[in-house]
Amino acid sequence: MGARLRPAALWGAALALAGGAAWAWAWARLRSRAAAPAARPAAAAADQGKGRGKQILVLGLDGAGKTSVLHSLATNHVKRSVAPTEGFNAICVNTEESQMEFLEIGGSESLRSYWKMYLPNVLLLIYVVDSADHARLPVAKQLLHQLIQNNSTLPVVVLANKQDLEGAYCITDIHDALALSDIGDERKMFLIGTHVAEDGSEISASMKDAKELIAQLVLETQ
Repeated sequence: MGARLRPAALWGAALALAGGAAWAWAWARLRSRAAAPAARPAAAAADQGKGRGKQILVLGLDGAGKTSVLHSLATNHVKRSVAPTEGFNAICVNTEESQMEFLEIGGSESLRSYWKMYLPNVLLLIYVVDSADHARLPVAKQLLHQLIQNNSTLPVVVLANKQDLEGAYCITDIHDALALSDIGDERKMFLIGTHVAEDGSEISASMKDAKELIAQLVLETQ
C-alpha cells in the first residue's frame, strides 16, 4: 500500500471535522504502517480506578454494529454479530509498531451509565452509529455530546455504520444529525462511513481506511 491513504477514498468515505489544522494533519500524517494484525481475545477491563490508559473505547447505541466492526477491524475479515453486547467485549490487535486494545461497552440503556467511568483512561473514542436508524440518531447525538463535553482534547472517530442498508444516511447527513460542528475545533475528530458485508469476506476499503486512521491516532496519542 502507498505511503498515504487514497485521496479519493478519504474524500468519499471520511470527513476530518476539527478545523483546518486537523484536516492538514490528516493529509500529512496518515500512513499505512501496520502489517496484517493478529487478534486475540483479552480479559475485560479492570475497574475504572485501574485503567491502563492505553485502551480505545468503543461506544454506541445497542444495535449500531459495534461488535461486528470490532471483529472486522481485528481480523480484516467480516464477522457479523447478531446478539447485542451484554457487558464488556475486549480485543487486542497487534501491529508492527503498536498494540491496540479495544474495549467495547454495550449500548443498552442499563449499560450507558458505565461509559463515562472509562473515558478518562482511554487514548481515543470510537463512536458507532447505525446510519439507517433515523429515529434514534437524536439519542446518539445527545449521548455523544454528553460524553465528551468535559474533555476537549480526546480524539474521536465516529463510524457512520451500515452504509449498505437502504435508507441509510450518508456521512454528511450523519454529520448534521449528530451536530458534530458544535463539538469544537480543538480535538481531532473524524467521521467515516462503514459497513460490514457478507460473513467471511474481506473488509471494505472504508473499513481499511478506518483501521489505518485508528492505528495512526494511537501512535500520535501515546
